[in-house]
Amino acid sequence: MIPVNELKSLGIEQNSKLRVLKPWWDVFSEYLCVAMLMIGVFGCTLQLTQDKISCLPSPLTSPTPEAIDCSHIRSYKENETQRHTLVKPATPIIREVFGRKNNLDIHQYLFVNYYCYERFVHWYAKYFPYLVVIHTLIFMVASSFWFKFPGTSSKIDLFVTILGKCFDSPWTTRALSEVSEERGEEKLVILRRNTTSKDHAERRADEEESVGLLRSSSVKSNPEKKPAEPQSSLSVLDKKEGEQAKALFEKVKKLRTHVEEGDLLNVMYVLQTSLKVFKFVLIIIYTAVMAPNVEIIVRCLVPPDLTGFDIYCCNHNKAHLFSKLAYCYICFVGVYGILCIYSLYWLFHRPLKIYSFEQVRLETGINDIPDVKNDFAFLLHLVDQYDALYSKRFAVFLSEVSESHLHQLNLNYEWTAKKLRARLAKNTSNLLELHLLMLPGLPDTVFEIPEVESLKLEQVKNVTIPTSVAKLESLRELSLIFCPTKVQLPALTHLKEKLKVLNLTFESLEDVPVWIYTLHNLEELNLNVPLNEVARGGTLESFRELRALRVLTLCSSISKIPQSIGDVAFQLQRLCIYNEGIKLQAFSSLKKLTNLVSLELVGCELERIPSAVFSLNNLQELDLKDNKLTTVEEILSLQHCRRLVTLRLWHNKITYIPDHISKLHSLEVVDVSWNKLRKLPSRLFYCTKLRHIDVSHNQLTSLPPEVGIPQGLQFFSAAFNSLETLPDELFSCKRLKTLVLGNNCLSYLSSRVANLAQLVRLEIKGNRLESLPVEIADCPLLNLSGLIVEENLLDLLPSDVRTRLNNG
Repeated sequence: MIPVNELKSLGIEQNSKLRVLKPWWDVFSEYLCVAMLMIGVFGCTLQLTQDKISCLPSPLTSPTPEAIDCSHIRSYKENETQRHTLVKPATPIIREVFGRKNNLDIHQYLFVNYYCYERFVHWYAKYFPYLVVIHTLIFMVASSFWFKFPGTSSKIDLFVTILGKCFDSPWTTRALSEVSEERGEEKLVILRRNTTSKDHAERRADEEESVGLLRSSSVKSNPEKKPAEPQSSLSVLDKKEGEQAKALFEKVKKLRTHVEEGDLLNVMYVLQTSLKVFKFVLIIIYTAVMAPNVEIIVRCLVPPDLTGFDIYCCNHNKAHLFSKLAYCYICFVGVYGILCIYSLYWLFHRPLKIYSFEQVRLETGINDIPDVKNDFAFLLHLVDQYDALYSKRFAVFLSEVSESHLHQLNLNYEWTAKKLRARLAKNTSNLLELHLLMLPGLPDTVFEIPEVESLKLEQVKNVTIPTSVAKLESLRELSLIFCPTKVQLPALTHLKEKLKVLNLTFESLEDVPVWIYTLHNLEELNLNVPLNEVARGGTLESFRELRALRVLTLCSSISKIPQSIGDVAFQLQRLCIYNEGIKLQAFSSLKKLTNLVSLELVGCELERIPSAVFSLNNLQELDLKDNKLTTVEEILSLQHCRRLVTLRLWHNKITYIPDHISKLHSLEVVDVSWNKLRKLPSRLFYCTKLRHIDVSHNQLTSLPPEVGIPQGLQFFSAAFNSLETLPDELFSCKRLKTLVLGNNCLSYLSSRVANLAQLVRLEIKGNRLESLPVEIADCPLLNLSGLIVEENLLDLLPSDVRTRLNNG
């Protein structure tokens, strides 16, 4: 069996938990219900413990019993006189009973008492206490039914639980105290300003002194306050409490989604209140009608065969008390009904389906608290009737600013400056880089590492670059990868002055922050965004403010070069477009880039070299990787680019190169690897300035003897072809440092390889060689680490040759 104390404690705990959802009228109604229940219990106790009625036989009888008035029984003499008096025919006949036993047995009295009580006492007089108990229980059930209804109880329990946790959370106290301190300081500053602005002409000296004190105090207090903030945050809000507050933010979001979707709570509260009003009206009506039927004297008709008397006069012992209790009960019910009517007035007079935190915003200074609706709003209106402080403290967990501030404190606690400094590493640009990946925010401790030169943020949420970024004096490069970022105005000023390289990667053009177009000292911008939206009306902002921009990289899917590039046409020196396999058709904007030095058009589905390229007189490097070039007959027009040094046509489908490539006298680097070349034009090697030639991954079977013409050749690669022999002229390029001939069909290697005095790397693995010439050891700079060949061929070399290669 369950002890009564356990049930008692359970009920008390439930009431204390739900008290915040009981407005004052509900609380007052509960007390009235307790009083009415006490009336009913008291009446029931009297009804069960005391005699209900006492009956005595009437000495008078009459054929019309109604003529006997038990409350006005006259004396024997009056009845005797009346008996000898002429009675009018209309007057009832009343006579005295004779020949009957006057003193009845106790059992006869008991029988008559029960008989008269059951047959002649009015039902309201008998069951009044029970009705009071039943009606009171109905009122109590109706008042708490919405707490137990399956569709509402889960929402209410969840709301009350989270509300209590939010009220007691240390984060709530901290957030409100910080806001109050800030508002207090603002009021103090305003008060001082107003005070010092009075009588300016008469008290100028005093004013200057007071302003000076204000400035000195603010300057001294703020620096002291800011460094102490992290320590205070850690002392007031430890890691565990921070995690609990973070979990509360998530619970509040889910609660709002769950509760705000409907208005069932409001409907249930209206229905139960309407039921109580209906019950109140019903009780008032029938009680007012039935209360007069509670009589003290009751006339009872008993068959005369039982006792000899047919009329009994009975005294209802509790009638007088029940009458008083009934009128008292009516008074309580009346007050109860007035409270219910007021509750209905409150429900329909006020817009309870919308709750605005406007007053809370004014008091707390947290301006982003959203308004709520439906059941969520209704619950908050009820809470306000209990204590408005609950809603004020609960609103802290509805604010995104408050949530981000909490995340910031947690981040600062977890990612200390020492931990971040351990993540520093050199990037490809040889800059000291700090890479942060998938963090819930940007720790403030980042700005305590002044040696950071490159900051890379990848999938970091809710990033706002604060004013403290000015501490990063060495910052030169910023990378934002799927990381929308806001910048405070003072921080933007610092970025304008210091930032040189900006790398952006986003899923949509809308995610690109607008502030990037104001970085007037930016020299390099790498933008990886799907810009196919340009064709549908979207476009990049103007680059006009980027006066120092020299390098622009676009990784996107565009059909034409954006017009905004023309805003920086004069100073732009390098343009790289990686088009992800979308055909680039319009090149009119290229003609404006007269100072362009390097141009990369990668994955643009080009079938021929764009004619707009030939007008770029200052072009030095052209890269057309991964296109659909099959022929390059128009390569002759590149002679207009008199400064062209590098030509990369790799990863295409080129089958041959025309002879007039020799017109490009300034060429130093040619890369035609990964094509379908079967033969190299001998005129290619008339470009005597060539230093780098890559013809690997083609279908070449031989090399022309003219390969030895460019004496400045330092790199030559013909790997992954079908070469069977090598021209001896190749070994006359004495400045050759790297020779890559792997994966061909070579059967021998000429001993003239010894002429390559500057050879550092020789790759001949994957051929049909049976042996290596011993003269290979005469290459003074070549050693075993630079010789890529099968192990068995090395084993065939004499030991002294291997020794010389080891020492090479």
